[in-house]
Amino acid sequence: MSAAKENTQKTEKTVLFDELELSGEMRRALADMEFVEATPVQGCSIPVMLEGHDILAQAPTGTGKTASFGIPVIEKTDPSQRSVSSLILCPTRELVVQTANELLRLTKYKKGIRVIAIYGGQSIDRQILALKKKPQIVVATPGRLMDHMRRRTVRLDHLERLVLDEADVMLDMGFAEDIDEILKSVPEERQTVLFSATMPREIINISGRYLNKPEKIRVTKSEITVKSVKQFYLEVTQDRKTDVLARLIDVNDFKLSMVFCNTKRKTDELAHEMTARGYNAMGLHGDMKQSQRDRVMNAFKSGRVEILISTDVAARGIDIRDVDAVFNYDLPEDMEYYVHRIGRTGRANREGVSYSLVSRREMYRLHEIMRYTKARIKFTTVPNVAEITNVRIRQTMAGITDLITHTNLNPYAEAIQQFIDEADDDFTILDIAAAFLCRESGTEDLEEIESFGKGKGRSDRGAKAKRKASPAGSVRMFVNCGRMDRVSPGHLKKLLIQSGASDGQIYDIDIMEKFSFVEVDRSVSESVLVNMNGALVNGRRLNVEISMPRKNK
Repeated sequence: MSAAKENTQKTEKTVLFDELELSGEMRRALADMEFVEATPVQGCSIPVMLEGHDILAQAPTGTGKTASFGIPVIEKTDPSQRSVSSLILCPTRELVVQTANELLRLTKYKKGIRVIAIYGGQSIDRQILALKKKPQIVVATPGRLMDHMRRRTVRLDHLERLVLDEADVMLDMGFAEDIDEILKSVPEERQTVLFSATMPREIINISGRYLNKPEKIRVTKSEITVKSVKQFYLEVTQDRKTDVLARLIDVNDFKLSMVFCNTKRKTDELAHEMTARGYNAMGLHGDMKQSQRDRVMNAFKSGRVEILISTDVAARGIDIRDVDAVFNYDLPEDMEYYVHRIGRTGRANREGVSYSLVSRREMYRLHEIMRYTKARIKFTTVPNVAEITNVRIRQTMAGITDLITHTNLNPYAEAIQQFIDEADDDFTILDIAAAFLCRESGTEDLEEIESFGKGKGRSDRGAKAKRKASPAGSVRMFVNCGRMDRVSPGHLKKLLIQSGASDGQIYDIDIMEKFSFVEVDRSVSESVLVNMNGALVNGRRLNVEISMPRKNK
């Protein structure tokens, strides 16, 4: 095969799907999927593939690659054919399933086209039965495809099109030999399309050996870092990052968020800490078993998990359209990963947002990312008192509206009237409603939040016991219950005393929205830790952990 031609395809103007030479059935399917405007890589790739040319494309995740090759593959497929005419190789089970599902949506009005996904972790016998139904399009991981080739349960003698998706990831995962063997075993007269987020030497070598005069397509960083994603950074010390992350999620009321860490260990630690604080979070990384990864992904896709904390490699191939925000808990070590990360949000014509939590020592790397991506990443601050108050009041009022609509409030109205009649002060209904709103929204004790933004105070303080001077060596503990669990300082003080602490050994109790902090004398900390863990408070099973020691003033 000859080397790639040195012409880089770009698109400066908007390309509409209606402008492409597509069948009526495909146009109907795209309309159902609300696809109107092609992404840059789609606008470049689809016409070239339809003409039958090989392609070497550099395009990161989130740029619409599946439709880039999926639409031409389906358009060129003969429904009457009884053999595999198109093979799409993907690095992970998740990407295989997502790609196959997208192709099925695109074939909605194409009668007779059969698509099958084959990957490890699923019964091979079930896949053999599916292959006997003579699919024209196979989406597979290299390892499981090799299993079928050795068993001779899949035949590629009549293959016309071969797509390598996320080729660099397949090499990183050790599939180089499998890919070589697959490419050597399929007909030489075929169309080959290779998509890769990066272009290391190994990818160039594969292109030189197996692609025939390919058209080179490269989506530039200015095209993908992108109009639909607002990008911000906050300057924050390393030990404050988790507090800032929690604050940003609370204030913006994000439904689905992705948080990126650089290491598996940090992913596990952060997932544990966010869960302990009462957030609906789970971690995802390469050391997890496939069954665990499936469980996490299914929970995130369905909304049962709201915060997915992941490493870069584990997140490759994840395609979820409704991610509201992306957080760079750690700045990526590879600048190109920044593009991959923020591409998780702002999809399907929706506006997304990304936040990078940057320590002072990391600022130079942030500037490198801005220069490399030509992106404008704006400075922002930790949300202030007014912002937090307004959000909490709106959230509380939404719940109150629902109560008024669906609940019999007569007994409560009578109780309030009795309170007014018996009160010594001239309270009005409005006074009482405002007091309830203040308490329920958790805004009655937010004065210290301003100092948090300047790095002087702690995170979101709520109901609070009277503070005693704490001696050196006191221990601060995190408790996974808060105002939302109807917990008061009195509740926790009673539990602390039952767990072995005397009144004089309890120095501080702070109740926040979803969690609390208590501070006790070190001599009783072990007893408190053992006895409080697992206790029930208002139906909440307690998880108690040692938090960072507080510096005495």
